Amino acid sequence: MTISDRILGRKSPNGQPHIEAVSPAAALPGGEVRIIGSGLRPPELKRPRVRFGEVEGPVVISSDDFVVARVPQGAASGGVVVSTNGHSSNSGQLRVATPLAENLHPVTNPALDAEGNVFVTFSGSRGQKVPVSIFKIDTNYHVKPFLTEMMNATSIAFDRAGEMYVSSRYDGAVYRVAPNGTMSTYAESMGVATGIAFDKAENLYVGDRSGTIFKIARDRQIFVFATLEPSVSAYHLAFGPHGDLFVAGPTPSSFDAVYKIDPHGAVSVFYRGLGRPQGLAFDRDGNLHVAASLEGKRGVVKITPDGNASLAVAGPNLVGLAFAPGRSAILASTSAVYHLAWDTAGLPLVDLS
Repeated sequence: MTISDRILGRKSPNGQPHIEAVSPAAALPGGEVRIIGSGLRPPELKRPRVRFGEVEGPVVISSDDFVVARVPQGAASGGVVVSTNGHSSNSGQLRVATPLAENLHPVTNPALDAEGNVFVTFSGSRGQKVPVSIFKIDTNYHVKPFLTEMMNATSIAFDRAGEMYVSSRYDGAVYRVAPNGTMSTYAESMGVATGIAFDKAENLYVGDRSGTIFKIARDRQIFVFATLEPSVSAYHLAFGPHGDLFVAGPTPSSFDAVYKIDPHGAVSVFYRGLGRPQGLAFDRDGNLHVAASLEGKRGVVKITPDGNASLAVAGPNLVGLAFAPGRSAILASTSAVYHLAWDTAGLPLVDLS
């Protein structure tokens, strides 16, 4: 290979660009995907053109054997095509999440009730009173105000009976919320209450981001379940398939961990190496999905039970996710909620057996 070939990239044998894979295979608008193949860069150091369906996306990096492109607004699930020097590649496939609601302020996972309605917070800044604390997105994707009186609504969870519980990082309380939107105090005095989750016995766990995981029994007795390093924003909680509690909480480090806490409160590191890990959810195969950065790439990181991590969904500003019926997911960014038709089924959050 000549110096010119090395500078300009390898030549495709038939002169045609060819796509072998798109990674990750799912993304939000604004997410960056890597298109792997051959002959993907035109001669003379020009950049290729990348189309996501009918919409062209900006190219971030290009070489002969891979291109990094940003998914544009308006892109839909379907084919990705690279064009160079008048030639177009075969079509790679990408699933693109579609927006459900914008101008929101989630700070952790959205939540779904038994009917498939989505609930998401407008949390606001600390101490900010907002007109609507929680919005409801029904199964027809209509967005309606649901709760108006709570300050800094943070995390939402449903118990086995379908009752909603919401934490407030403003007053350190957890509230029980009726279907008509009226609320009553369920537990108080839990510091900066953020993430919440139920175990199979319907004990409620609450993450105080200053360093404590509380356990609230069904009779409302409150125990200190575990202590962790404080978080700069929130603790995010999810139970795994074997009854262990998994916790993420961003710190000033760029090499954060997801912790595993066994039913006796013993803490261990499940995985270390994420940037700003936030909302968590498990799929039916026991893989953990985390809104986080991995090796500088933001989106949803999939971590297998034996600790192998990969980027499953590319997307900026993600704070949480929840699996939805029909092999799909609801993804929350700092300002919007998206629906992703996926090939992954979620682990039920509440054991109904």
